[in-house]
Amino acid sequence: MDRIYIRDIANAAGKTVKVQGFVDNYRDSKAMAFIVLKDITGRLQITVEKEKLPAVAEAISGLTPDSVITAVGTVIENEYVKLGGRELIPDEIIVESLAEALPIARKSIPATKKKQAVERSSIDQRLDYRWVDLRTDENQLIFKAQTCMINALREFCLKKNFMEIHTPKLIAAASESGADVFEVKYFDRNAYLAQSPQFYKQMAMASGFERIFEVGPVFRAEKSFTNKHTTEFTGFDIEMSYINSFRDVMAFEAELLTYGLTKVKEAYGKEIEEMFGIPVVVPTLPFPEVKLADLYQGLEEEFGYTVPDSEKGDLTTDAEHLSFEWVKKHYGHEFLFVTDYSADKRAFYHMRDEKGMPMGYDLIWRGTEITTGAQREHRFAQLKAQADEKGLGEDVKFYLDFFRYGCPPHGGFGLGVDRLTMLLFGLPIKECMFLFRGPNRLTP
Repeated sequence: MDRIYIRDIANAAGKTVKVQGFVDNYRDSKAMAFIVLKDITGRLQITVEKEKLPAVAEAISGLTPDSVITAVGTVIENEYVKLGGRELIPDEIIVESLAEALPIARKSIPATKKKQAVERSSIDQRLDYRWVDLRTDENQLIFKAQTCMINALREFCLKKNFMEIHTPKLIAAASESGADVFEVKYFDRNAYLAQSPQFYKQMAMASGFERIFEVGPVFRAEKSFTNKHTTEFTGFDIEMSYINSFRDVMAFEAELLTYGLTKVKEAYGKEIEEMFGIPVVVPTLPFPEVKLADLYQGLEEEFGYTVPDSEKGDLTTDAEHLSFEWVKKHYGHEFLFVTDYSADKRAFYHMRDEKGMPMGYDLIWRGTEITTGAQREHRFAQLKAQADEKGLGEDVKFYLDFFRYGCPPHGGFGLGVDRLTMLLFGLPIKECMFLFRGPNRLTP
């Protein structure tokens, strides 16, 4: 007999079915036993009358929460059952795996007259047993919504004539600056874990692929201990040829994210707001745009926020956070494009205008940067000069070769999937990754 998902039980009244999952709750008395079974789609009550079902009663004696069982039985409608008004009367229950006492408390439990309150385990304790922690509805919703988002972004790109590529993560030279990369032993020489697919995305442009995207791991050797940094994350990267301006890239990203958030809201918006208390807001187009200098001026005039002139070429973390208040006040929007950064704060491959200003942007969502994007320099002589200016000429020689034999004008961006998920749910990044990696965490 094939297994049926609990979400499909509504169509199975009076039928014999097989269900499988984790024991979410178990109440055992002398005459009756009640099991709440949980699978990835929902919960179902299994009711056992011990006198009528001695073999089943024997099979479940000693059952523990989080054990895995298979149950075969008849679906009965019962208005007194809170879980959808249906229960399963089993003919057979097989205990597939008996769980030991759980090592963490996944949720806080308030005190009752008979029991003391249970305090939720810390995030680091829960990460030690991440596979147990992930069984909750809240955690599973995070990854259902993330799956929906990534599928929507892929779908949008495919509709726009993009190809998906997969670039190497073991590389011979540092991706961008030579800093913040992991060095690894590669047979008789050293290699690096890619901190970006940037060079190979641009190679694809030189290959005539015209429009590509990639979903893959990114590595950053940063000793950062914040709620948004991680040493390994998933990037959604875009590169596109024959653009007229970096604003073509900005417009594409705005449409892409609007499409993705629309799909997430349709599929999971209600559940996200109920469980996490945060609405999924589908943004309006176009996204607001501001020059960096104008943003600093606005933050100073309206919030009294100032930074030294030496820091005004880049966006500080505090300014990022305040930019959310600024953009809500002036545009009623959650997203903000910030342009006109100093050349010394941008990567050498960003194209510059006649005044030397990088032709790129950051995208800020809910006060946190999620994207750096730009039109790239595709002309060999200018690109080599900009690499030499930053002292990178020899390190990126293989990359510069991509531009010797013709390359179309192009641009793109990188979007952090985990940071996007973090902001969607209003949680620290540790809670929005399947397995978090940081300076002090390399397991499980």
